[in-house]
Amino acid sequence: MYIAQARNYPGLEKVVYNVGLCICLYDITKLEDSYIFPGDGASHTKVHFRYVVFHPFLDEILVGEIKGCSLEGVRVSLGFFDDILIPPESLQQPAKFDEAEQVWVWEYETEEGAHDLYMDAGEEIRFRVVDETFIDTSPTGPSSAQPSTSGAADEAQKKEAPYTLVGSISEPGLGLLSWWTNS
Repeated sequence: MYIAQARNYPGLEKVVYNVGLCICLYDITKLEDSYIFPGDGASHTKVHFRYVVFHPFLDEILVGEIKGCSLEGVRVSLGFFDDILIPPESLQQPAKFDEAEQVWVWEYETEEGAHDLYMDAGEEIRFRVVDETFIDTSPTGPSSAQPSTSGAADEAQKKEAPYTLVGSISEPGLGLLSWWTNS
């Protein structure tokens, strides 16, 4: 995490496009003069402040918890941020998806034979951040085109995450913490 210079950015726990997830106010650095405009009873004050922002660097290694698995990959949560996906091609190989258990399995080869290492929900996982995506979800004005009668397209757009991370565990030391510790 780093402290970003924030000015005129929206509030707490909001994603600011190309900046990151705003966690909390760090400090107020400057207050300017207050003004009351004609016809408006509110006081307007320009405030300069800094925010604590979550925006991991590419190639940074993080530890999270597996939320769930699907054919799309492994979903990971950091507790305060849930939009992390490890796609199938970024898992330890060879990997397969177990339809019955709804988990990904690493088929680990040893001299004694193959062992199936399951990626169960709730397990801690160490991963490398390999990509990030920001999507501008700010409201748009009405379009001049015909209004759409299908609410499904609007629903899909509303549910799209404004900030997502893509992870990888395809190298030694990454993956479930239980794979690499003697406990």
